[in-house]
Amino acid sequence: MTRVPGAPIVLRTTAVRKSFGDLEVLQGIDLAIAAHEVVCLIGSSGSGKSTFLRCCNLLERIDSGTIELFGHDLAHERIDENQVRRHIGMVFQSFNLFPHLSVLDNVTLGPRRVLGEERRGAERRALELLARIGLADKAAEYPDRLSGGQQQRVAIVRSLAMEPRLLLLDEITSALDPELVSEVLELVGELAHQGMTMLIATHEMGFAREVADSVCFLEGGSIVESGPPERIFEDPTEPATRRFLQRIIAAGRL
Repeated sequence: MTRVPGAPIVLRTTAVRKSFGDLEVLQGIDLAIAAHEVVCLIGSSGSGKSTFLRCCNLLERIDSGTIELFGHDLAHERIDENQVRRHIGMVFQSFNLFPHLSVLDNVTLGPRRVLGEERRGAERRALELLARIGLADKAAEYPDRLSGGQQQRVAIVRSLAMEPRLLLLDEITSALDPELVSEVLELVGELAHQGMTMLIATHEMGFAREVADSVCFLEGGSIVESGPPERIFEDPTEPATRRFLQRIIAAGRL
């Protein structure tokens, strides 16, 4: 899905910088994501992808620059982090499901505690979402009874249950066995087709090429190059991008 002319900007970051001690992890990130757009962040481990996502969700506070969600400055010192997270869903590398809660309770916890939904309505919505991913029959199971791919799909559904306006996905297949990756990526592809606005950090180059409207290559905490996936993967202009993709191709990952 390409950016719709006139679509509102959901997330805009300007000159975002973040350091941990003497290490500057983000060195001035400029990015804008419109409604219904999918942007994929690619780059080697340590390039700043995960840190940038965490900053967008206020799990890390930036040192300078601005992050705006629908025009509201998230870097303001009085911003209500919980209010922001009502609109931004995030799925991590690890599944982060509560092991002592059933699948159904994992999915309904947020809507009930944060959004104030009553149990019956939250469970009905959760079962509808689980049915969409073929896991309605696992509603009463506990996470350790599910495969890794099933757990990650439940983690995505848990975020969707909050009806976010932006979904952040941080290397969501990196902890999965190769045979489980496709079922998770298939779900994300369906969300992209349905118009979910997403910012995705991924090592899955074929997936990025297929679902992204725009691809950003990060190196050393900066966006070195960005553009449509066909240009980035077929005709990159920056030497650093070409070197990265040559390594990916040599490893058989593109």
